[in-house]
Amino acid sequence: MSKFFKFRLGAPLCMFATLVVAAGCKTATSPAVVNSYFPTDYRERHPIRFDESERSVQLLVGSGRGELTATQRAQVTALGSAWRRESTGVLVIDVPTGTKNERSAKYAVREAQSLLRATGVPARAVRVRKYEPPQTSELGPVRISYARIEATAGPCGEWPEDLGVMPSPSLNGFPPSMDNRPYWNHGCATQKNLAAMVANPEDLLQPRPETSGLAARRQTVMDKYRKGEDPSTIYQNGTDGKVSTVGSK
Repeated sequence: MSKFFKFRLGAPLCMFATLVVAAGCKTATSPAVVNSYFPTDYRERHPIRFDESERSVQLLVGSGRGELTATQRAQVTALGSAWRRESTGVLVIDVPTGTKNERSAKYAVREAQSLLRATGVPARAVRVRKYEPPQTSELGPVRISYARIEATAGPCGEWPEDLGVMPSPSLNGFPPSMDNRPYWNHGCATQKNLAAMVANPEDLLQPRPETSGLAARRQTVMDKYRKGEDPSTIYQNGTDGKVSTVGSK
């Protein structure tokens, strides 16, 4: 056998061995990468995040009127009560300057401050600052705002893989649907709606402490127990409570 023939035969064998080693390395590492990027739990794919957002109310006051309307007073009172529950900082009042309603806006701010104090907001927690609108010819609203904690989730609507049967392995790096895994957008709407509906974002982290029992009911039960009476409650529902008898009497 000549040297040339040995060289021609050995080169393909070396290339084949190199491809086998490379393919074996890729097969061993790719599932781990895919599994870490595509979690099966929807809470890991679409986690609920917590951040600070701004809650505000805008009061439009005319140039010839320096007092708030009944609706505006209710808005300020509701904002002050909400500040006590969910605020994470001071309450800021922005007053327009250089506008036609600059003078009346100052009177409106004084009334708003008195309403906030009546709802329990301390004076040291209110900060008043001036701002100039882009066009001073327009009426500048009085803006009252504060920062609060808000729960958010999403964005939803991402479909990196088809819901139908796809070839294995997937062409875009995601696990194929043949593995019976949930699709990427699964659970996103539920997480987003839950974050929007929750009244207190802290309820998603830990339960609330148990409140005290009703003192009046406890006293009634204890009095019956001392007298040797049955402490249970008996509800009188009646015997003729049927749908067909409603409105017949």
